Amino acid sequence: MAGLFDEIKINKMILRNRSVRSATWTGMARKDGTCSPKLIKLTEKLARGEVGLIITGFTYVMPNGQALPGQLGIHNNAMTPNLRKLTKAVHAAKGKICMQIVHAGVQTGVKDRGTLPVWGPSAVHDKLYGWTPKPVTQKEIKETVEAFAGAAARAKRAGFDAVQLHGAHGFLISQFLSPARNRRTDKYGGPIENRARFLFEVFRAVRKAVGKDFPVLIKLNTQDFVRGGFHERDALFVAKRLDKMGIDAIEMSGGVPAAGDLSPARTKIRKTSDEAYFLSIAKKIKKQVSVPIILVGGVRSLQAISQILEKGDADLVSMARPLIREPGLVRRWRKGDKEKAKCISCNQCFGAAMSPQGVYCVVERRLKKRKKK
Repeated sequence: MAGLFDEIKINKMILRNRSVRSATWTGMARKDGTCSPKLIKLTEKLARGEVGLIITGFTYVMPNGQALPGQLGIHNNAMTPNLRKLTKAVHAAKGKICMQIVHAGVQTGVKDRGTLPVWGPSAVHDKLYGWTPKPVTQKEIKETVEAFAGAAARAKRAGFDAVQLHGAHGFLISQFLSPARNRRTDKYGGPIENRARFLFEVFRAVRKAVGKDFPVLIKLNTQDFVRGGFHERDALFVAKRLDKMGIDAIEMSGGVPAAGDLSPARTKIRKTSDEAYFLSIAKKIKKQVSVPIILVGGVRSLQAISQILEKGDADLVSMARPLIREPGLVRRWRKGDKEKAKCISCNQCFGAAMSPQGVYCVVERRLKKRKKK
């Protein structure tokens, strides 16, 4: 039986414990997508806080794949010098860092796009983002696959320990997987075998670009929680196929922005039974694959983590919002303070990430200001 503070190996990468900082948009990159000193400082804090594996915020692989301002880019070689500073800072703090790579597809909040097109598998209007995407051609699909591979190669050269494909939460890979988004009639549409073709091509290209010994992970939805969307049976098919293809670990998440209360970042996590809200499906997938499963979704207590790991329902546990408020949470637990995370799951940190200074815990800052008065 594994515990949170046991080592684990993913491909050739050895992690000091089984905690993961799930990819978190910080809003701290420069306007051109390059890594900033404040982002390096924040990530270094997580490493010093003894997070086993830090996954960066989603990092766009093409200029038209940017989702939000202040988002990291890995779309050209100009990004790598500052990213190398980031990885050196994490490694100096004895941490490991993985870059998550993404194309936003229709889910982009970048309004000032110039001539950059908004892409999607099909021309399905997105009410939340306000775009009707241009359906990508097969030539453009090939270009996007190559962009993912190029991004992964840059991440490896910049000193990252792994890369993670973002195949969840309604971004481009997720859009291809979803019958609600993907209405294509060519080889990329229809049954799940076709809808997953884009993802499989991305994975093969990335694996070829980084080699067999470099860890390649994926964040995958358990389901979309919207009518006609990606379903549990689809997730099982994709996970099993990726396992056979040589993926190194799968982070199980769920939901898309349109899912409302069933979106990836849920509120009202008040007791242990509210935690780990993707656990039931992740357990089923865990039984069907040989690679490590990372579980994300509302984990707040060492008690819940211990139960999940000791039962073998997952191999690692991933958190995002708790580590915004407490970058040193894992270290606190290791030192014996076993109180649950201070995060109250209010989601105000997402609004804070839109501020010029980037993400921070609104509640924590408010409390500190009161103490100073």
